[in-house]
Amino acid sequence: MGKAVSITVTERQRSVLEGWRKNKAGTSAQLYERCSIILLSADGIRNTEQAQQLGIDRQRVRRWRRRWAENEQRLAGAEREGVTDKDLARLLRTLLSDELRPGTPPTFTAEQLTQIIAVACELPEESGRPVTHWTPRELADEVIKRGIVSTISPRHVDRLLKGGISVHTRPSTG
Repeated sequence: MGKAVSITVTERQRSVLEGWRKNKAGTSAQLYERCSIILLSADGIRNTEQAQQLGIDRQRVRRWRRRWAENEQRLAGAEREGVTDKDLARLLRTLLSDELRPGTPPTFTAEQLTQIIAVACELPEESGRPVTHWTPRELADEVIKRGIVSTISPRHVDRLLKGGISVHTRPSTG
């Protein structure tokens, strides 16, 4: 087992991270956990001890400690250049966010999905449809006709209406 990567946190960075931790109601669980990892790491707490304290695995602690270490120079450079507190917070939030994952980008925007759901809430008769309830086929045809999307399959509409489509298709890996 190798030695944990050593990290440093400036006073300004610590202030932002501790602020997020203190505002637990306004901070996502992921961001809270990642702030904890960085602050504990900067205080010299071992990965194993952090993992036990936070109820997570050592690999997660190691991942976020390493990611911070890889970006320390960039953060320090931004502070030397006089970055505002707001921009520093934005940099830190980006650093502590999940990286983009490989795969096909979402087919539809959140706005399009919202519009599809809105059409599904309308009565089909209002759109001149000779049915009393929307079927996936009828709804797909209608949203294409209205120009909300250029194409969508009835199966995709069906999954959407059953709540099976999400912006995040996989659970977070931490």
